[in-house]
Amino acid sequence: MKKRKYIYLLALLPFILVAFMYEIIPLAKIIVNSFQPNEGLGFTLENYQTVFTQLLYQKAIINSIKISLISAAAGIVIAFFGAKSAHDVGGKLNNVFTTILNMVSNFAGIPLAFAYMILLGNAGIMVQIGRNYGLEALANFNLYSTNGISLVYVYFQIPLSTLLLLPAFEGIRKEWKEASTLLGAGMGTFWGRIGIPVLMPSILGTFSVLFANALAAYATVYALMMNSMSLLPVQIAGSFVGEVTIKKGLGGALSVVMMLIMVVMIIVTNKISKYFQKGVKQ
Repeated sequence: MKKRKYIYLLALLPFILVAFMYEIIPLAKIIVNSFQPNEGLGFTLENYQTVFTQLLYQKAIINSIKISLISAAAGIVIAFFGAKSAHDVGGKLNNVFTTILNMVSNFAGIPLAFAYMILLGNAGIMVQIGRNYGLEALANFNLYSTNGISLVYVYFQIPLSTLLLLPAFEGIRKEWKEASTLLGAGMGTFWGRIGIPVLMPSILGTFSVLFANALAAYATVYALMMNSMSLLPVQIAGSFVGEVTIKKGLGGALSVVMMLIMVVMIIVTNKISKYFQKGVKQ
């Protein structure tokens, strides 16, 4: 048994090295940089003071959280019905649906930004249709706003959340539906009192993944907005690749703030998930 353990550890060694070199060391370096001046060595809290006092970075935090929450919530709701429908249909159609989701989930970044420019930009196809037919919602739609960016984010949130929720529906047993029907409960009662509470840990886990996915998204929003909208990923990138000076301390502080926001979201969703798990067991 001991020899097998050593063999397993030896097999894991390349993965441990990769994680150490490309995750642990960079993370430690970012945290150290966040407490150092932009030029020289030493210890300072000035970077965090700048992040939480300057309006530019305050807006970046607020906008990032707002867009992440909106896109994650919308993606979860749409994905729930999509995953439920795919699970109910089953068979070959489910396989086709999963294949399409895998393909669509990879359509992001700059190609997605250009696609939305063509469809919903200032001179986009859908905007022109709205102007021609008097559809105010389309004619006055502003892609280059918080709501517009949220809509773009929802696009790549839906396939990811659907793929994550599909396995969770396997936990809904047919016997539960049959028993609830025999007791006189309708489908709404079943999903409200049994189905959704059982799925809630998976839903909340998926929500935290979507939130982190949107919070760290960079390429799509940068291709659409450049520096016109203040978001955490854009400000972080600007700190490290600035045209005048590189502000590695400020970029490190912004990165730490982003990570803390993700950690807080994970902790909150885990707490709520445990509450639902206790309710289901009872």
